[in-house]
Amino acid sequence: MEIRILPDADSAAREAAAFIAEKARGAVAARGRFVVAFSGGHTPWQMLRALAGEDVPWKAVHVVQVDERVAPTGDPDRNLTHLRESLLDHAPLPSEQIYAMPVEEKDLGAAATRYALTLKEIAGSPPVLDLVHLGLGSDGHTASLVPGDSVLNVTDADVALSGPYQGRRRMTLTYPILNRSRRVLWLVTGSEKGGMLVRLRNGDASIPAGRVRRDQALVLTDRAAAERS
Repeated sequence: MEIRILPDADSAAREAAAFIAEKARGAVAARGRFVVAFSGGHTPWQMLRALAGEDVPWKAVHVVQVDERVAPTGDPDRNLTHLRESLLDHAPLPSEQIYAMPVEEKDLGAAATRYALTLKEIAGSPPVLDLVHLGLGSDGHTASLVPGDSVLNVTDADVALSGPYQGRRRMTLTYPILNRSRRVLWLVTGSEKGGMLVRLRNGDASIPAGRVRRDQALVLTDRAAAERS
Protein backbone atom coordinates (compact mmCIF):
# COMPACT_ATOMS: atom_id res chain seq x y z
CA MET A 1 0.00 0.00 0.00
CA GLU A 2 1.35 3.39 -1.05
CA ILE A 3 0.26 6.50 0.86
CA ARG A 4 0.64 10.00 -0.57
CA ILE A 5 -0.05 13.02 1.64
CA LEU A 6 -1.37 16.13 -0.11
CA PRO A 7 -1.76 19.61 1.41
CA ASP A 8 -5.56 19.60 1.48
CA ALA A 9 -8.67 17.81 0.24
CA ASP A 10 -8.79 19.75 -3.03
CA SER A 11 -5.20 18.76 -3.83
CA ALA A 12 -5.98 15.13 -3.01
CA ALA A 13 -9.04 15.23 -5.28
CA ARG A 14 -7.02 16.66 -8.18
CA GLU A 15 -4.25 14.11 -7.66
CA ALA A 16 -6.86 11.34 -7.69
CA ALA A 17 -8.33 12.64 -10.96
CA ALA A 18 -4.91 12.67 -12.60
CA PHE A 19 -4.21 9.14 -11.36
CA ILE A 20 -7.52 7.82 -12.72
CA ALA A 21 -6.91 9.49 -16.08
CA GLU A 22 -3.44 7.92 -16.29
CA LYS A 23 -4.82 4.46 -15.51
CA ALA A 24 -7.62 4.96 -18.05
CA ARG A 25 -5.14 5.74 -20.82
CA GLY A 26 -3.02 2.73 -19.88
CA ALA A 27 -5.96 0.32 -19.72
CA VAL A 28 -7.35 1.44 -23.07
CA ALA A 29 -3.93 1.10 -24.68
CA ALA A 30 -3.49 -2.39 -23.21
CA ARG A 31 -7.00 -3.86 -23.33
CA GLY A 32 -9.18 -1.48 -25.34
CA ARG A 33 -11.37 -0.34 -22.45
CA PHE A 34 -11.29 1.02 -18.92
CA VAL A 35 -13.83 -0.18 -16.36
CA VAL A 36 -13.91 1.97 -13.24
CA ALA A 37 -16.10 1.85 -10.12
CA PHE A 38 -16.82 5.06 -8.22
CA SER A 39 -17.91 5.60 -4.62
CA GLY A 40 -19.69 8.65 -3.23
CA GLY A 41 -18.66 11.43 -0.87
CA HIS A 42 -17.90 15.16 -0.86
CA THR A 43 -14.21 14.99 -1.82
CA PRO A 44 -14.94 12.39 -4.53
CA TRP A 45 -17.36 14.84 -6.17
CA GLN A 46 -14.44 17.29 -6.36
CA MET A 47 -12.35 14.48 -7.84
CA LEU A 48 -14.96 13.76 -10.50
CA ARG A 49 -15.29 17.41 -11.46
CA ALA A 50 -11.52 17.50 -11.94
CA LEU A 51 -11.60 14.23 -13.89
CA ALA A 52 -14.02 15.75 -16.41
CA GLY A 53 -11.21 18.11 -17.45
CA GLU A 54 -8.50 15.45 -17.74
CA ASP A 55 -7.22 13.77 -20.90
CA VAL A 56 -9.34 10.60 -20.80
CA PRO A 57 -10.30 8.28 -23.71
CA TRP A 58 -13.98 8.62 -22.80
CA LYS A 59 -15.35 6.53 -25.65
CA ALA A 60 -13.66 3.48 -24.10
CA VAL A 61 -14.56 4.21 -20.47
CA HIS A 62 -17.23 2.20 -18.65
CA VAL A 63 -18.44 3.55 -15.28
CA VAL A 64 -20.04 1.35 -12.62
CA GLN A 65 -21.03 2.07 -9.06
CA VAL A 66 -19.34 0.79 -5.93
CA ASP A 67 -22.52 1.23 -3.91
CA GLU A 68 -25.85 3.01 -3.88
CA ARG A 69 -28.57 3.89 -1.41
CA VAL A 70 -32.04 2.51 -1.99
CA ALA A 71 -33.79 5.76 -2.89
CA PRO A 72 -35.74 7.23 -5.83
CA THR A 73 -34.18 8.68 -8.98
CA GLY A 74 -32.78 12.15 -8.39
CA ASP A 75 -32.80 11.82 -4.61
CA PRO A 76 -29.90 13.79 -3.07
CA ASP A 77 -28.99 10.66 -1.09
CA ARG A 78 -28.24 8.80 -4.33
CA ASN A 79 -24.59 8.56 -5.37
CA LEU A 80 -25.80 8.53 -8.97
CA THR A 81 -27.30 12.01 -8.57
CA HIS A 82 -23.93 13.47 -7.64
CA LEU A 83 -22.07 11.32 -10.16
CA ARG A 84 -24.19 12.84 -12.91
CA GLU A 85 -23.81 16.40 -11.62
CA SER A 86 -20.05 16.13 -11.07
CA LEU A 87 -18.88 14.05 -14.04
CA LEU A 88 -21.49 12.76 -16.44
CA ASP A 89 -22.93 16.17 -17.28
CA HIS A 90 -19.45 17.51 -18.08
CA ALA A 91 -17.53 14.69 -19.78
CA PRO A 92 -18.20 13.21 -23.25
CA LEU A 93 -18.92 9.79 -21.81
CA PRO A 94 -21.45 7.76 -23.83
CA SER A 95 -24.62 7.40 -21.75
CA GLU A 96 -24.87 3.67 -22.52
CA GLN A 97 -21.49 3.18 -20.81
CA ILE A 98 -22.81 4.30 -17.43
CA TYR A 99 -24.21 1.42 -15.40
CA ALA A 100 -26.40 2.57 -12.51
CA MET A 101 -27.20 0.17 -9.71
CA PRO A 102 -30.92 -0.77 -10.07
CA VAL A 103 -31.97 0.23 -6.56
CA GLU A 104 -35.48 1.26 -7.59
CA GLU A 105 -36.57 -2.31 -8.33
CA LYS A 106 -39.10 -3.97 -6.05
CA ASP A 107 -37.09 -7.19 -5.90
CA LEU A 108 -33.73 -5.88 -4.76
CA GLY A 109 -32.19 -9.33 -4.53
CA ALA A 110 -32.96 -10.02 -8.18
CA ALA A 111 -31.72 -6.54 -9.06
CA ALA A 112 -28.37 -7.21 -7.35
CA THR A 113 -28.02 -10.47 -9.28
CA ARG A 114 -28.78 -8.66 -12.52
CA TYR A 115 -26.16 -6.00 -11.79
CA ALA A 116 -23.60 -8.73 -11.18
CA LEU A 117 -24.42 -10.15 -14.62
CA THR A 118 -23.96 -6.70 -16.14
CA LEU A 119 -20.51 -6.54 -14.59
CA LYS A 120 -19.65 -9.87 -16.23
CA GLU A 121 -20.75 -8.52 -19.60
CA ILE A 122 -18.43 -5.53 -19.43
CA ALA A 123 -15.53 -6.82 -17.32
CA GLY A 124 -15.27 -10.57 -17.98
CA SER A 125 -16.20 -13.69 -16.04
CA PRO A 126 -15.38 -13.33 -13.26
CA PRO A 127 -15.40 -9.54 -13.72
CA VAL A 128 -12.11 -7.75 -13.13
CA LEU A 129 -12.42 -3.99 -12.68
CA ASP A 130 -9.49 -1.88 -13.81
CA LEU A 131 -9.82 0.55 -10.91
CA VAL A 132 -12.02 0.80 -7.83
CA HIS A 133 -12.26 4.11 -6.00
CA LEU A 134 -13.05 3.72 -2.31
CA GLY A 135 -13.66 5.97 0.65
CA LEU A 136 -13.10 5.34 4.34
CA GLY A 137 -15.79 5.98 6.94
CA SER A 138 -15.03 7.17 10.45
CA ASP A 139 -16.41 3.79 11.60
CA GLY A 140 -14.07 1.89 9.27
CA HIS A 141 -16.64 1.09 6.58
CA THR A 142 -15.88 1.24 2.88
CA ALA A 143 -18.30 0.89 -0.03
CA SER A 144 -21.45 -0.15 1.89
CA LEU A 145 -19.54 -2.84 3.77
CA VAL A 146 -20.44 -1.67 7.23
CA PRO A 147 -19.41 -2.99 10.64
CA GLY A 148 -21.57 -5.84 11.91
CA ASP A 149 -23.59 -6.30 8.71
CA SER A 150 -24.00 -9.76 7.18
CA VAL A 151 -22.91 -8.34 3.82
CA LEU A 152 -19.34 -8.57 5.14
CA ASN A 153 -19.59 -12.35 4.92
CA VAL A 154 -20.73 -12.57 1.29
CA THR A 155 -18.20 -14.62 -0.68
CA ASP A 156 -20.34 -16.10 -3.44
CA ALA A 157 -21.67 -12.92 -5.09
CA ASP A 158 -20.08 -9.76 -6.47
CA VAL A 159 -23.08 -7.57 -5.61
CA ALA A 160 -25.17 -7.76 -2.46
CA LEU A 161 -27.51 -5.79 -0.19
CA SER A 162 -26.77 -4.35 3.21
CA GLY A 163 -29.21 -3.90 6.02
CA PRO A 164 -30.32 -0.37 6.96
CA TYR A 165 -27.37 1.95 7.56
CA GLN A 166 -27.88 5.63 8.37
CA GLY A 167 -31.52 5.22 7.42
CA ARG A 168 -31.10 3.47 4.06
CA ARG A 169 -30.48 -0.01 2.75
CA ARG A 170 -27.63 -0.14 0.23
CA MET A 171 -26.59 -2.14 -2.80
CA THR A 172 -22.84 -2.70 -2.80
CA LEU A 173 -19.95 -4.44 -4.45
CA THR A 174 -18.56 -7.16 -2.18
CA TYR A 175 -15.06 -8.24 -1.21
CA PRO A 176 -14.65 -10.82 -4.01
CA ILE A 177 -14.92 -8.27 -6.82
CA LEU A 178 -13.12 -5.51 -4.90
CA ASN A 179 -10.20 -7.83 -4.30
CA ARG A 180 -10.01 -8.91 -7.95
CA SER A 181 -9.61 -5.32 -9.15
CA ARG A 182 -6.38 -4.31 -10.81
CA ARG A 183 -5.97 -1.13 -8.76
CA VAL A 184 -7.61 0.28 -5.63
CA LEU A 185 -7.64 4.04 -5.08
CA TRP A 186 -8.49 5.29 -1.60
CA LEU A 187 -9.38 8.95 -1.13
CA VAL A 188 -9.25 9.74 2.60
CA THR A 189 -9.56 13.33 3.79
CA GLY A 190 -10.48 15.12 7.00
CA SER A 191 -9.15 14.96 10.55
CA GLU A 192 -11.99 12.66 11.64
CA LYS A 193 -10.53 9.94 9.40
CA GLY A 194 -7.09 9.93 11.06
CA GLY A 195 -7.66 7.04 13.45
CA MET A 196 -9.15 4.80 10.78
CA LEU A 197 -6.38 5.74 8.36
CA VAL A 198 -3.89 4.23 10.81
CA ARG A 199 -5.90 1.03 10.97
CA LEU A 200 -6.22 0.90 7.18
CA ARG A 201 -2.49 1.42 6.78
CA ASN A 202 -1.82 -1.39 9.27
CA GLY A 203 -4.18 -3.80 7.51
CA ASP A 204 -6.48 -4.09 10.52
CA ALA A 205 -8.97 -6.74 9.39
CA SER A 206 -11.29 -5.93 12.29
CA ILE A 207 -12.59 -2.95 10.29
CA PRO A 208 -14.32 -3.55 6.94
CA ALA A 209 -11.84 -1.40 5.03
CA GLY A 210 -8.95 -3.46 6.36
CA ARG A 211 -10.11 -6.52 4.40
CA VAL A 212 -9.59 -4.92 0.99
CA ARG A 213 -6.46 -5.97 -0.93
CA ARG A 214 -3.40 -3.84 -0.24
CA ASP A 215 -0.81 -4.85 -2.84
CA GLN A 216 -2.22 -2.65 -5.62
CA ALA A 217 -3.62 0.10 -3.41
CA LEU A 218 -2.86 3.81 -3.44
CA VAL A 219 -4.09 6.03 -0.60
CA LEU A 220 -4.38 9.75 -1.30
CA THR A 221 -4.90 11.70 1.89
CA ASP A 222 -4.62 15.24 3.17
CA ARG A 223 -2.56 16.68 6.01
CA ALA A 224 -5.63 16.93 8.24
CA ALA A 225 -6.10 13.14 8.19
CA ALA A 226 -2.38 12.31 8.14
CA GLU A 227 -1.61 14.48 11.16
CA ARG A 228 -4.15 12.52 13.19
CA SER A 229 -2.83 9.16 11.96
